[in-house]
Amino acid sequence: MSHNVAILGASGYAGGELLRLLDDHPDFDVTYLGAHTNAGRELAEVHPHLSGGERLLGSADPGAMPPVDLAFLALPHGASAQVAGELLERGVRVIDLGSDYRLDNAKRYQFAYGEPHPFPDRLEEWPYGLPELFGGLLPGADRAAAPGCYPTATVLGLAPLLAARLIQPAGIVVNAVSGVSGAGRTAREDLQFGAVDENVGAYAIGRHRHRPEIEMALELASGIPRVSVTFTPHLVPMQRGILATSAASLTEPVGRGVLLDALRTAYKDSTFVDVIDGSPQTRWVVGSNRAMISAFVDESTGRAIVLTAIDNLIKGAAGQAIQIANLMLGMDESAGLPVAGWMP
Repeated sequence: MSHNVAILGASGYAGGELLRLLDDHPDFDVTYLGAHTNAGRELAEVHPHLSGGERLLGSADPGAMPPVDLAFLALPHGASAQVAGELLERGVRVIDLGSDYRLDNAKRYQFAYGEPHPFPDRLEEWPYGLPELFGGLLPGADRAAAPGCYPTATVLGLAPLLAARLIQPAGIVVNAVSGVSGAGRTAREDLQFGAVDENVGAYAIGRHRHRPEIEMALELASGIPRVSVTFTPHLVPMQRGILATSAASLTEPVGRGVLLDALRTAYKDSTFVDVIDGSPQTRWVVGSNRAMISAFVDESTGRAIVLTAIDNLIKGAAGQAIQIANLMLGMDESAGLPVAGWMP
């Protein structure tokens, strides 16, 4: 059975990846593309690498959309809240790739974004759509919030170890690096070639908005009421990919094999998560919906070191959103999604 879908925010990086993947999906038919500043332009003008370049970008106003079964919202922060409500009232299923409904309560949202949520009573209505950990919430759901890219990488690596009570929930330190596509397509001085090339820099130190999301997801997945994380993201001169390196104190001395066994047990039935012996590299997952995870023990400090690599635009955004949609609609979660990367 084919499902008609729309992409709002189709001119951005995540929106372009959504369209590239959905065009090859066996059960989805993309019938509407919406954009803000690029409305009225042909697809080829903003995504010349995609087929069907003659397709026209319409408005991101949901009122301009034809009837569809499901809408992917790849909109900037703050732009999804009202749109999602209007679509749900029309009976359209919604997957929000943005941050408007990722957090579970108004207090956490206020802390993360420095402003009140416009519809705080709706936050608890949105399942947090990290399929490997919360997939049971998705079949039959009419909405889901797709996790952020940094939280996806970090939480996939740490959650099984917290749930098994192998690491302490306090004082977790996460250093993560991301390619520049993770910052979006908006023109900014700090994202110009001359600022990024031959350079590595940390940003949003001690205040990145993904930290509360990471803590929330770890608490929900582990059942531990309070998890504290120090999160420092870094921008590196590559197009795509995330490597998250997390350090957490062990609850008791264990060998590396215990950590790997816990991860392998957690993901033994997972299509997209591979627990490997070596250290993951971003080039091994770019172009795929995979996450590669490994864990080590620093015996001198009694800490676990957990590494996760993902493609920020696929497993961290568009691919994961499609994985969510597959589960919501009762399809094979891997339908239309690449498992193999395209770099050696």
